Amino acid sequence: MDFALSEEQTAIFEMAHDFGQAEIAPHAQAWEKLGTIPRELWSKVAELGLGGIYVSEEYGGSGLTRLDATLVFEALAMACPSVGSFLSIHNMCGGMIDKFGSDQMKQDWLPAICSMERVMSYCLTEPGSGSDAAALRTKGVEQADGSYQVTGTKAFISGGGYSDAYIVMTRTGDDSPRGVSALIVEDGAEGLSFGALEDKMGWRAQPTAQVQMDNCHVPANNVLGELGAGFRYAMAGLDGGRLNIAASALGGAQTALNQTLTYMGERKAFGRSIDQFQALQFRLADMEVKLQSARTFLRQAAWKLDNGEPDASKFCAMAKLYVTDRAFEVANDCLQLHGGYGYLADYGIEKLVRDLRVHQILEGTNEIMRLIISRHMLETRG
Repeated sequence: MDFALSEEQTAIFEMAHDFGQAEIAPHAQAWEKLGTIPRELWSKVAELGLGGIYVSEEYGGSGLTRLDATLVFEALAMACPSVGSFLSIHNMCGGMIDKFGSDQMKQDWLPAICSMERVMSYCLTEPGSGSDAAALRTKGVEQADGSYQVTGTKAFISGGGYSDAYIVMTRTGDDSPRGVSALIVEDGAEGLSFGALEDKMGWRAQPTAQVQMDNCHVPANNVLGELGAGFRYAMAGLDGGRLNIAASALGGAQTALNQTLTYMGERKAFGRSIDQFQALQFRLADMEVKLQSARTFLRQAAWKLDNGEPDASKFCAMAKLYVTDRAFEVANDCLQLHGGYGYLADYGIEKLVRDLRVHQILEGTNEIMRLIISRHMLETRG
């Protein structure tokens, strides 16, 4: 079993890391205070081929694997987990269109998605149906010309009021999961509005708001794939999304550990640098083990998803659960090792702790990950 990255994968990681350190890290704190990500960043991202990571080259994408993507998002999160994760959501939308959209939809949408002239957001969660995604109530009523009038509210939407289009999971049929379809709602559509920006603990650079639809007009050609297949599409998208959220958590925690190593070599106590105290060395060792084991687990799960293994969904859930829990523990311990300075914004550690906390909630809470894992175990026993 070969655990080494290929030369191409190493180059992908280094390219994304260098870009993040040059174009994102110096501005991360300012963008957090601003509460948004400047649009001009995305054209630079697109120039590197990161606007359509999963999109086929035919439509301007990079055609990378899920394992490749985890390298990209780990590297970008080392600069800022909030910015990297927003790009992950855009790429999940592009990947869904590439995989499930008609040839015409691909031609109409994918080139602009890959160039990031159009930024995409994903709308599944509702105020009354978070973990129980199949209970969504957003309703689409078909019109005589095949278009839909959509009414409902989506909550906690990264890019709400910021993005150019939204993939909205909408009930177009009965109350079962088979009654859900995926519709693309374009910014400026009649009946589309947005709630106030949410005041969040972390991920503050990402504008987050409710997406509200009141008899919102959706053209017939904005139906993604098959009617009634939206829930299946959503769940397929979440497998990869969970890997990306885990990768972003890993990158943020790695930066926290790197900064802590530097700080401990400089900070003096009782006549010597604090990295010379055995008790603190043991804590560093524990954090290194957590991150390296999490990284191996994440890449195994990504490999399974790339190869269509039957237990891929279970491994994606396990990786999301394990990596995000370990990453938050490491970031929190790094804050503790900084002492009072870790609590100050100037050192950047408190931002990482705040940013990584939500990774245990996004793309299905870690309690839901445990439910998915146990169900897979019970379905496949003896």
